[in-house]
Order: sequence, then C-alpha cells, then structure tokens
Amino acid sequence: MSKSFWAFGLAASAVVLTCLPAAAQTKFTNEGISAGEIVIGTHQDLSGPIKGWGVPVANGMKMAVEEINAAGGVNGRKIRLVVEDSGYDPKKAVLASQKLIERDKVFAMVGAMGSPTVLAAQDILFDAGVLQLFPLSAAEFTFKFDPAKPQERLKFSNLLPYVESTRAALKYMIDSKNFQKPCIMHQDDEYGKNVLDGFNRQLATMKVQPASITSYKRGASDFSAQVAKMKSDGCDLVLLGTVIRETIGAMTEAKKLGWDVTFLGATPTNVLEVPALGKDAVEGLYAASQFEIPYEDSAKGPVKDWLANYKKMFNSDANTQAIIGYNTVMTFAFYAQKAGKDLTGQTMLDSLESGEKFLDIFNSPPTRFTKTDHLANTITQVQQVKGGRWVLVKDNLMF
Repeated sequence: MSKSFWAFGLAASAVVLTCLPAAAQTKFTNEGISAGEIVIGTHQDLSGPIKGWGVPVANGMKMAVEEINAAGGVNGRKIRLVVEDSGYDPKKAVLASQKLIERDKVFAMVGAMGSPTVLAAQDILFDAGVLQLFPLSAAEFTFKFDPAKPQERLKFSNLLPYVESTRAALKYMIDSKNFQKPCIMHQDDEYGKNVLDGFNRQLATMKVQPASITSYKRGASDFSAQVAKMKSDGCDLVLLGTVIRETIGAMTEAKKLGWDVTFLGATPTNVLEVPALGKDAVEGLYAASQFEIPYEDSAKGPVKDWLANYKKMFNSDANTQAIIGYNTVMTFAFYAQKAGKDLTGQTMLDSLESGEKFLDIFNSPPTRFTKTDHLANTITQVQQVKGGRWVLVKDNLMF
C-alpha cells in the first residue's frame, strides 16, 4: 500500500468520525402539513375503564380546534384532529398510533391518553419522527430524555408529574398533620408505579417508614383485601394511586369497615366525578392537583364563558379532563404559531424549546420548556372534598 493511499484512508476515516455526531440528529416527519391544514392525532379511552377521562378530554380537544379554526387557524392553517379509541388497551393504542401515522399522516400526537397506552406506542412515534406532545400521563417517561438518543427529544409533558406532585402533597400532609404510619394502594401499571416511586422517595427523604404497601390490577373492582390489610397494618394516612372508580371503591370499603382514616389521592383522583359519584364515601378526600377546578356558579370572566360554551356544545358540564384536553390543543397551537409560517418538525421543536411561556385561561402555572427540560412545571396544590366540592387547601407546593 502506498503512503499516499494510506494517508488518504486515514483522512477519510477522520472525516467519517467527525460526521458521526452530526448524523445523530433528531429526525422529524413533515407529514400532515399542507398549505391550509395541520393534521394532529390522539388516542383516547372512549369505551373502556377510563372513558370518564377519555370522552371529556376528546371533547375539550375538539372545542379548542373549533375555537382556533374559527379565529383563522395557526398562521392561516386550520387544525384537523383525528381521534382514535384505544379502550385504555396498550395493544389498541399501538394499532391506533400506526393508523394515525401511516394512513392519516399526522404531524404530531397530542394529548394521548394513559400511561400504559402512551408507553406502548411512543417508540412507534419516535421511529416515524412524530412529536409526542402533552400526553394524559404524568409518568416520568413522558418528559425525561437521554441526550444521546435524539428521537427522545420529540416528547414533551405539560401535566404535573406523578412522582413530584405525590412528593409535594405527601410532604405537606405529613408535615402539617403529623402522620406517623403512611400507606399506599396503587394501580399495578406505569401510572401506579410512578405514584409508588414518589411515595417511597419522599418517605426516604423524611426518614419515615411505610406502614403498608399494596396494589391492585388495572380494571379491578374489589378492594376489600387491600383495605383490610392497610387497616390491620395500622395506617393513619392512605395514599391512593388510583383513578375514579378505584378511589370511590377503596373509600367505600373503608367506610364499610368503620375505618376512619385520611385518604390522599394522586392527581388523577382530582376530578369532578369522584365527589359527584362517590358522594358521602369520598367526603374529606385530599388530592394533589395542578389547578383549581372551576364551578359554574363561582367562575368568572373567560372561564365562565368557556364553561357555558362547553355545555352548549356537548350538553354536559365541563370537568377537569375537558380542561386538560382543551389545554393540550391550545398549547400545541401556541407553539405552532410561534414556529412561524414555515412549520416543520424542526421549527416546531425549536419553538417548544425556546423558553417562551404559554399561559392558559384557568390560572394554571406557566408552561415553559427548554432544550434540557421538557416538563412544563412541578408546582403542586392540595385540594380537599368538602360538601361535595373540591376546595383549595394549599397551593404553590414543591417537595
């Protein structure tokens, strides 16, 4: 081999090595964007165990799309929302995501429902270069990303994370009420494990021993064994990593046993349906929350108008889930507008990571993302069911 050829080989190798980091860039889809339209997709539970979440979330999203389009769209483009039913089944969520990517050519997945369902489908989105924005899950996988894996930069969360909000609410309850024997009952899935993680981390920090840890399978309806165990273990505070039906079921079982214990719910328990359906059984329940739940007879200004418009559009009262769904689309539209007329995956990512703040009409903490932080905020409230309504007990909590 001649010296000149050997030198050329070394130089070529150096060029390849130099280019490797540059090649590891985030790849995006630019599907779903035309001169007059932006196509976004979502999968919701419209028929399964948490359809009480999925239906109003989808309604809130539809309401936001209608408002945005009536006002001229996003830089002249109308938003088209395609909604698929996952039934809160990870396999169905995967099929729905494949359909939204391959047939509907969505630009972004917005406000998809549920920890297990979002987790099952997210790699399909990343492989296709589709943004995963503001899913209805506050699990850590929705915002924590490895800088060495460029496709993970496609995920952003604007919900209070289960771990941090659980820690903040638990710390407040233990500090203010001097509980000695905290326990947890959690759903045995990604959501419940995140609540359990927050529980364990906070107790370790406070040097408090858990009195009891128990779980249940997603979709279960009988919690007698779990509640009996926690009672026999002498718990004085029960953290619930539950959703609507399970929250009511656990507290109803405690009442049957004549067990007077304090319950604290993770953020998914902080919805109107819990006091509306649970009635006396859930009176006194505390919960971690992101924003105050508006009631029609006490709301003011834009929020009062929004509640009236929702009722007119869907012939039902708006709830927490509808607000969250509405905000997912309004947040998307805000950053898509900031991205400018030349909307692409890259310009959308740049806009999201710009540090610009989005403020909703519901007085939630500001939404803000950066290149290194894809979680909107961790500011937590604690609310309590009093007289059948959620009432603010403490705000601006951090753990």
